[in-house]
Amino acid sequence: MVFEKIRDILAQQLDLDPETVTMETDIAEDLSADSLDVVEMLMSIEDEFDVEIPDDAIDQLKTVSDVVEYIQDHTK
Repeated sequence: MVFEKIRDILAQQLDLDPETVTMETDIAEDLSADSLDVVEMLMSIEDEFDVEIPDDAIDQLKTVSDVVEYIQDHTK
């Protein structure tokens, strides 16, 4: 369920087919997301999951899997 929500957020913000986003997708490399795209995506994810992602954690969130794991580890 976390993956599907993150996939949908990415697909909507980057105007992608959700089916092209997998757990292994590299957000910057595979989706051509720039730093502004990443910030907007993370803000949407923070709102969706009611979690705060500190700036120092952003650099570790390279793939969709990284984001899913972070959300699972930091939500109630």
